[in-house]
Amino acid sequence: MISYMRIIFCLSIASLLLFGACRQKSVSLKPDVVSVNLDTTISPSDDFFSYANGGWIKKNPIPAEQTSWGIGNLVIEENLKRLRTLSENAAKSGASKGSAQQKIGDFWTAAMDSVTIEKQGLKFLQPLLDEVAGIKDGAGLAKAIGDLHKNGVTTVLGMFPAQDDKNSESMVLNFYQYGLFLREREYYFKMDSSHLAIREAYKKLIKDYLVLSGVDAATAGLSAEKILALETRLAKSHRKLEDTRDPFKNYYKFSKKSLFDMLPSAGLPEIFNDLKIAGPDSVIIHQPEYYQALQNEMKSAPLSDWKAYLQFRILNQFSRALPDTFGRASFAFSSILYGAKERKPRWKRVLGDEEEQMGELLGQLFVKEYFNETVKKRYSDLVEAIRDAYRERINKLQWMGDSTKKKALEKLASMKKKVGFPDKWKDFTSMNISRESYVQNLLEAKQWWFRYNINKLGKPVDRDDWDMSPQTYNAYYNPSNNEIVLPAGIFTVPGYRDEELDDAVVYGYAAASTIGHEITHGFDDQGKSFDAMGNLTNWWTSNDESQFNKRADVMVQQFNKFVVVDTFRINGKATLGENMADLGGILLGWDAFIKTEQYRKNEKIAGLTPAQRYFLGYSLGWLGQTREESLRDQVLTDVHSPARFRVNGPFASVDAFYSTFNIQPGTKMFLPDSSRVRVW
Repeated sequence: MISYMRIIFCLSIASLLLFGACRQKSVSLKPDVVSVNLDTTISPSDDFFSYANGGWIKKNPIPAEQTSWGIGNLVIEENLKRLRTLSENAAKSGASKGSAQQKIGDFWTAAMDSVTIEKQGLKFLQPLLDEVAGIKDGAGLAKAIGDLHKNGVTTVLGMFPAQDDKNSESMVLNFYQYGLFLREREYYFKMDSSHLAIREAYKKLIKDYLVLSGVDAATAGLSAEKILALETRLAKSHRKLEDTRDPFKNYYKFSKKSLFDMLPSAGLPEIFNDLKIAGPDSVIIHQPEYYQALQNEMKSAPLSDWKAYLQFRILNQFSRALPDTFGRASFAFSSILYGAKERKPRWKRVLGDEEEQMGELLGQLFVKEYFNETVKKRYSDLVEAIRDAYRERINKLQWMGDSTKKKALEKLASMKKKVGFPDKWKDFTSMNISRESYVQNLLEAKQWWFRYNINKLGKPVDRDDWDMSPQTYNAYYNPSNNEIVLPAGIFTVPGYRDEELDDAVVYGYAAASTIGHEITHGFDDQGKSFDAMGNLTNWWTSNDESQFNKRADVMVQQFNKFVVVDTFRINGKATLGENMADLGGILLGWDAFIKTEQYRKNEKIAGLTPAQRYFLGYSLGWLGQTREESLRDQVLTDVHSPARFRVNGPFASVDAFYSTFNIQPGTKMFLPDSSRVRVW
């Protein structure tokens, strides 16, 4: 599910043509899409993930520039090539000022001009750096924080316009715990060698940036110590990842005056005035204790520490657009945190920024080439097949009472689907992009996005808006809109055309791992707290909710036992929603698949039955491997389990999996019936 701070990762784009949902495999000279990846030296009863994907993994080591390597990377790599071609063609097009091609072409040209970037140095960031250097008191600090926010440098105010969880028709300012560079509180407190090394690397990064900006080495080193200490104090107020999942316990409505009174040192009245923040008189603070801690720090921490903190944040935010010494320092730190051995080439780094700032502009060009209305309809129809399967499953539930079932069915029927690309595109006319400066283009784009989002306050909710571009290899469920959003990119199998994929693979790969997954998010441990209109409210009877929690806890305990690397285990409570969505998607995809002609005919392809191909198709969606450094980070910061456990974990609770692969007691994949998760 998504709401600015809760973005669900699932998948993005590649291949020559996108595959369809209802076609049988045609004659092809290509290797079979699933059997080619098998490692038959491993029993599916012991480790299904490795059985399904191990053959590919053995032949495809992680490239030096990557932190992981798998099907998602293959899709993204193909997508990057497409986007590069679109950008290069736009740069040569001579397109008229204000057009999508002009903006894309000029952004690309400025960002790829490394010679000019080296000459310009910090020129276009200097006004922001000078403002921070000139801070003389608390009022100046507060003003600088606000000015940085509108320029895309979010520092300590986790402030984002979004729907009111309890009134989905109202756009309000939402405040989340924020302020930490290392993303998650545990990075500041764990004392094992890995985290000690990460904190040392973080201090080196701060020092390197400050020295490169002109600060003497001794002062920069001391500032690094002070910044880490400041963030560590703030981290103490942060809720743990699993404690941010209960939407009721993370919802506190305040009047603006109450917010101002809670945080008097932040100068919020002046910030709101400067940023032209209007809209409702109320705000939502999701973790108030963080803002109480922030008030203490803004009141007591030395002004010099705050100035160094803000200066570092400015330099970090724009490091990819600055002289290459900044980029090399950034990579040195990220290699310790995530494990990549080489930097990605400039063109890939540039596309990352281009996609972030104007992804929907790129998307308009992209869908004309790679995703037409026919394909869009095909996947829209597949959504309905999964919706029908869920309706049948809800009606058959023994543990849920009639009144809760009725409301669940109402929510399911009301769930909106967005498939492929928006019906209405954002208007980027006022985003001014030129060939003068990479940094200046980023500043312009970030200011545009700030205005775009702030202007939502006090206006009717635009339920047609998309929070992902069409080419993104990802998807999400938005609880406030009760909608699933499925960008075109999510439906790609790299190297295979539509007609080369049989239903079994498609139902596993797309219907289960994506469509069914996202629909199930509407009924997971968070989604179940939102009604058909997207409002946070408890529509469950106490008995049904108790039954749900009891069954969900079986999954929590199950995933708590999985060791990922070293002593790092999956956090079953933090990952519960994603694990439930995985299991729900597999069950729904299966229910829909067994109604197909391919399943009824039961004819083998490449020696595999349709049922076997379904489970292999789902596993294909998680094909790949990840460096240990990134796995450690994922366990601490991500609500998604690592790929291996997104296959082996839920499969162990799917009855059809047992019969399909003859899973017997005593094997590693076997769970007794009483230990299997039985929710949806």
